[in-house]
Amino acid sequence: MGFIGRIPIRNIWLLMFYASDLYRHIGDRNGAVEESPDPLADLVAKILADRVEQRLRRQLSTGFQPREANLRRVKGRIDLLRTTRHRLLDQGLVACRFDELSLDTPANRLVLAALETMANTVRNQALGSQCGSLALRLRRAGVSGKPPTRRQIAAVADGRLLRADTAMMAAARLALDLALPTEQEGRHSLPVPSREEHWARQLFERAVTGFYDVVARPFGWTVARGTKLSWNERGPSPGFEAILPSMKTDIVLDHEVRGHRIVIDTKFTEIVTGGWYRESSLKSGYIYQMYAYLRSQESLGDRLADGAAGLLLHPAVGSDMDEGAEFQGHRIRFATVDLTASALDIRNRLLQVIQVPDPTSTPDMVR
Repeated sequence: MGFIGRIPIRNIWLLMFYASDLYRHIGDRNGAVEESPDPLADLVAKILADRVEQRLRRQLSTGFQPREANLRRVKGRIDLLRTTRHRLLDQGLVACRFDELSLDTPANRLVLAALETMANTVRNQALGSQCGSLALRLRRAGVSGKPPTRRQIAAVADGRLLRADTAMMAAARLALDLALPTEQEGRHSLPVPSREEHWARQLFERAVTGFYDVVARPFGWTVARGTKLSWNERGPSPGFEAILPSMKTDIVLDHEVRGHRIVIDTKFTEIVTGGWYRESSLKSGYIYQMYAYLRSQESLGDRLADGAAGLLLHPAVGSDMDEGAEFQGHRIRFATVDLTASALDIRNRLLQVIQVPDPTSTPDMVR
């Protein structure tokens, strides 16, 4: 197993898994993924292969694909220009454009590409052979080898799918994503987190959101990502609104019954920096940002906002921090997740940092 920078690829895969639709489809399963000794790519490939076999037994979904052909009877719309130019009527033919029901859909091409990718990625030879065999069956059924473009993949993700296809498609998209993280030479490239902060930050934020959405929601928590907040300013000058920056949180966890709200802000940078008079110091800009999130929402009739807690959550490499203090009635916590740790340790850390003292429940508010 390789590394991206100093982060094990398996842990990059773990973040991708938490961020994926597949994780939401299959659920948490009590940490089985994190405790499994098998590479995560093998687990995803196994899920993909099982879902494809189920769909093959019931018939793959079809779709209408545009076609052009010279026919002896009219089908669809007549292409007058091509019919005239090639004098097809003299041959008893007419050029037609029509839609034809086919298995060669973007969704099935995506699955084919994922199976062929996993066949060459997984360590388990039997599993690789299974993926290769299923890919061959799709080709024989009429699915072309032309992989869908990113735009088509996005359209597949946003389009309407049969309920039976959703988990298969989620596994296929994740399988293709898992094949990308490497610094070795190959056909694909992926930004290295240390070099592409935006990509890494987006992945970390989506992974944290996905993890809490699956693990915390069954215990009464609601999870919201990208919540836009109002500054609730008073008496603004005529041009003030035009220059006032927007304010949007990364993640918000709410528990109505317990009256808890945790506002989480994720970064992909060091949580501390060098200070003027000391070796390391918390970054002031991050503190100001969280302080604004919390204080600007007070006294607006939202009881959860009045006592909300803040969590600045940063990834780390080989280091650990978990500190906090109360600021004008709001507890703010500064914590890191060590991405060089085991998958189980990463999971436990994500559970541990959202603990809130509650005498009526067990110490771990999620379990």
